[in-house]
Amino acid sequence: MPTNFLHGVEVLQIDTGARPIQTVRSSVVGVIGTAPDADATAFPLNTPVLIVSKTEYASLGDAGTLKQSLDLIYSQAGAVVVVIRVTAGAGDEATITNVVGGTNAGTGAYEGVYGFLASENAVGFAPKVLIAPGFSHQRHANGILTIPVTTQGGGYVTAPPVTISAPASGGVQATATAILGTGANAGKVLSIRIDNPGTTYTGTVTVTIGAPPSGGVQAVAGTATKGTVRNRVVSELLSIADRLRAVIIADGPNTTDAAAIQAADDFGSRRVYLVDPWVVVGGVTMPASPAVAGIINRTDNELGFWWSPSNKEVYGIEATSRAIDFALGDANSRANLLNEQNVATIIREGGFRLWGNRTLSIDPLYTFLSVQRTADMINESILRGHLWAVDRCITATYLEEVMESVRQYLRILKARGAILGGDVWVDPEQNTPTSIANGQVVFDFEFTPPYPAERVTFRSHLVNTYVVDLFAALPAA
Repeated sequence: MPTNFLHGVEVLQIDTGARPIQTVRSSVVGVIGTAPDADATAFPLNTPVLIVSKTEYASLGDAGTLKQSLDLIYSQAGAVVVVIRVTAGAGDEATITNVVGGTNAGTGAYEGVYGFLASENAVGFAPKVLIAPGFSHQRHANGILTIPVTTQGGGYVTAPPVTISAPASGGVQATATAILGTGANAGKVLSIRIDNPGTTYTGTVTVTIGAPPSGGVQAVAGTATKGTVRNRVVSELLSIADRLRAVIIADGPNTTDAAAIQAADDFGSRRVYLVDPWVVVGGVTMPASPAVAGIINRTDNELGFWWSPSNKEVYGIEATSRAIDFALGDANSRANLLNEQNVATIIREGGFRLWGNRTLSIDPLYTFLSVQRTADMINESILRGHLWAVDRCITATYLEEVMESVRQYLRILKARGAILGGDVWVDPEQNTPTSIANGQVVFDFEFTPPYPAERVTFRSHLVNTYVVDLFAALPAA
C-alpha cells in the first residue's frame, strides 16, 4: 500500500504481463563487390548502402560485379539489399584483399566484408544472407598449410609471436599463432595454428617463434608446407556470419564436379551453402549466388523462413555454364552426386531449379540450410524480443512473464508451421541462489523445426490380388 497521503483519485499504470515477440527480418541480402563507375556520393567505398528497388542502384554503373549481381537478385523477387562497394585492385588477389577488408588502422572504421557488421547501425537492417559474387569461388595457390614445431622450448608465460617471411610480390602475408601447452606441457609451444594461410609463397618460408622470458628455451619451427588453400573471402565471412546469425552463399569454382566437391571439403561450417555451376545471363557467365540469395528472399516472403529454397525455380537465366544431368530417382545423375557431397546445383526440370538442401556442416544436426536458418531466426527473435526483461526484478511473476512471452511465440510459430512444437522452462540447477543474487537468470527453451522431404520413397508392389475384381464387375448370369 502507498505510504504517502492522497485525498483524491489516482491512476497507477501496471506494465506486467507477457510481451509479444516479433520475428526478425530473415532475408535481407548483403552483397559486396566492385563498381568502378559508381557515383561515389551514392555508393561510398566500404560503406553499407540500403537498396529496396531496382531504380535505386542505377548509379552503380555497369562495370564491376555489383550491378549484374543486383540485377540477378531482383530477377527472383523484390528484396531488401545491403550493398558494400570496394575498390577493384590490379588483379584478383588485390581485389580480394579489398573485399576481405578489416578495421582501418587510422579511423577504426570497418572495411570490406566487416562493413556488414555496421549495417544495422548504418541503414537499420542486418543482412542474413551474405554473398560476394566473383570473389567466393577461388582457391588460392601457394598458401601456408602447416608449420610444425621441431623444438617446443620452455619457460613461456604467454604465447610468443610467430613471424612468417613475406610472400612473393603481390601475395598475401600469412599469419599464425603459437599454442602453449598445459599441465605437464605448460610453458611449451605445442603447435602453431594458421590464422591466415596467405598466398603466393615460393621457395623456403622462414618462420620464427618469439623468445621466452630470460632463462627459458626458445621454441623452433620446422619447414612450412605450402599448397592450395581455401577461399579467403568465405573464410573471413565465417566469423561475421556467426555474429549476424547469417548464412553465406558461396560460389563453386565453375570448372568440374571434382573441383566443386573439393571446394566443399574446404569448409565444415553449417553457415556455408555452396552452389555450382555458374549461370548464363544475357550471354554472360556469372556466379549463381545472387540468384540463390534472391530465391531465399522469395521463398521467405511467399512461404516462410523455415522452407528450403531447393526445388524453387530460378528466374532470369538462360542456361547453366555446364550441363547438369538429372532424373528423379537416378542416384547416379550428376545433380545427385553433387548434392551427395553437399554441393547445391541447378537442374533443368520444368524450368531451371535450384537443387540442394545441404550446408557444408560436419554436424548432422545442421545438415539442412532451412534448419540452420530456422534456428537463427527463432533464437534472434527471442533475444531481441526481451530487451524489456533486462534489469527488472527477478521474482516468480517475472519468471512466468518471460516464459509466457516465449510460449506465446512458440505457439504462433507452431500454428504457422514454422516449428513442430516447442516449450520453455526455468531449471533450478541453472538458477542457484548465488546466480540469482548476482543478477543472472537462465531460461531454457526448445523447438523442433520442420525438415525438408529430401528423399521421397514409393514402395511398389505388383500383386494379382485384384484379378478377382474382373469377375465381380460382370453382370450376374
